[in-house]
Amino acid sequence: MEKKIGFIGGGAMAEAILSGAVSKQVLAAENIFVSDHKEERCRFLQGSYGVQAFVGAEGFLSDVDILVLAIKPQVAAKAMAEVQGKLKRDAVLVSIVAGLTIDSIREFFPEQKIIRVMPNTPLSVGEGMSAYALSSNTCADDAEDVRVILSSCGQAVEVKEYMLDAVTGLSGSGPAYGFLMIDALSDGGVAAGLPRATATLLAAQTIYGAAKMVLESGKHPDVLRDQVTSPAGTTIAGVRVMEQQGVRGALIDAVLAAAERSAELGRK
Repeated sequence: MEKKIGFIGGGAMAEAILSGAVSKQVLAAENIFVSDHKEERCRFLQGSYGVQAFVGAEGFLSDVDILVLAIKPQVAAKAMAEVQGKLKRDAVLVSIVAGLTIDSIREFFPEQKIIRVMPNTPLSVGEGMSAYALSSNTCADDAEDVRVILSSCGQAVEVKEYMLDAVTGLSGSGPAYGFLMIDALSDGGVAAGLPRATATLLAAQTIYGAAKMVLESGKHPDVLRDQVTSPAGTTIAGVRVMEQQGVRGALIDAVLAAAERSAELGRK
């Protein structure tokens, strides 16, 4: 892709995206620009990935085709005010700022094409899940460019903006649910007599493998579960306990609670 991309903010999410794009050769390192307020961070990103990193974005704002806002919500308004009026008319503005709506961004960039993204932390290991929503004036080619960039560090799916709170509750917060399940399974292994390191490895790889089977087989999770659940066997004994303890309901409620909290934060 012969596009130039800039990042306002050089934190973990920005690093995950640019490292994926460079490693998968989606973007040339010399076409990636980063602005971060810490000079040490700029040196690290430049030395690690070959990108161009600066304290201040003035030198690249007017030249980039895509600008990614990768900053904390509390400084978003200040950052947008500083960038306002300095982008090319046809540049695409991408926001990964939690809770920042397209309408809020539009107040600073009334004519810009805007894509709002909800990524998650596994982007840092190339297995992230990103959902993105488009402003009404964003064209298909621009959306595809962003999808390809996000897919370089995981998977990406387009949704309507009103769905992003649900996305936050599921995939945005979901890694924490996964870590909790891995930790609990590891505890179970230790309780059954396994060493901690072995139990954690078994738990993490098992969850990873189960997820990969869902993604690669295209089968419903219920079908895959039935395939490993023999009559009167060990698995059904464990599943029975999980159902009795309300694990399924707890996970559903966790997603709903996180989604509602996301909606509340967006209204502030």
